[in-house]
Amino acid sequence: MAEQGQQGNPQDPFEMFRRLWGPLGVPVPGMAMPTLDPQELEKRIAELKSVEMWLNMNLTMLRAAIQGLEMQKAGLQQMQGMQQAMQQAMQMNAPQDKDRKP
Repeated sequence: MAEQGQQGNPQDPFEMFRRLWGPLGVPVPGMAMPTLDPQELEKRIAELKSVEMWLNMNLTMLRAAIQGLEMQKAGLQQMQGMQQAMQQAMQMNAPQDKDRKP
């Protein structure tokens, strides 16, 4: 009992990891015992569900951004195709215009 904390409890070398991982609800194998308290479990479930909702929202925004960029790319490709078609049409009409001039 040489290593005692300020409150008389033995210092736990893994307490830092418990404090780090505890709020996330992720048990660190071999370092933390799972809780048997239903209220603590409900709290962890609620926290994880809020993280899940946040991740889903970010995933939805990411998918929307990707879809927007794909639409922008398709639009640019259409415009480039139209521009090439117009240039080809102008090149085909250009020799005919030279033939008509006296």
